[in-house]
Amino acid sequence: MIPTREEAWKLVTEYTASDSLRRHMLAVEAALRAYANRFAEDPEVWGVVGLLHDFDYERYPDISTKGHPSVGATLLRERGVDEEIVQAILSHAPEVTGRQPESKLEKSLFAVDELTGFIVAVALVRPSKLLTDVELKSLKKKWKDKAFAAPVNRDEIAHAASQLGIPLDEHIQFVLDAMKAKAAELGL
Repeated sequence: MIPTREEAWKLVTEYTASDSLRRHMLAVEAALRAYANRFAEDPEVWGVVGLLHDFDYERYPDISTKGHPSVGATLLRERGVDEEIVQAILSHAPEVTGRQPESKLEKSLFAVDELTGFIVAVALVRPSKLLTDVELKSLKKKWKDKAFAAPVNRDEIAHAASQLGIPLDEHIQFVLDAMKAKAAELGL
């Protein structure tokens, strides 16, 4: 079963109280929907993956076989969610699950997950705190500053973009544009 967007959002709000984590999932959804359109894939399925990829994180923050995303995968399977969606979610934490991103969907999720957080961090240090004021050049400047958003693994993002066959700058701009299109929903 492939959940509708409404069903996925209901699950997100049931498991996640944090507005910032909800916004993160919405940002990943926006980026994945845009990539689905680019790759002529189903934006509904890809969007649901974006929404659900971290739905269990707040309740099970330990990234392990007994925490995120493993618990979430179990919960989704219990609800009869399609295995393609479950596998995509498991593939965004290969260090824990052993599931490497293989499909375009999985590689796209892996490529956009941390990048969306980085883009939000850059927007939040702008005087306006608006995504519309963020440009590729400001992202590249902060990208070089390893102290800024230090937990973001820039090498992992660059590798993931190359796995998609997309130059890094093009990938960053594409995700930024997808997020800008949903700026009001993201509260940015």
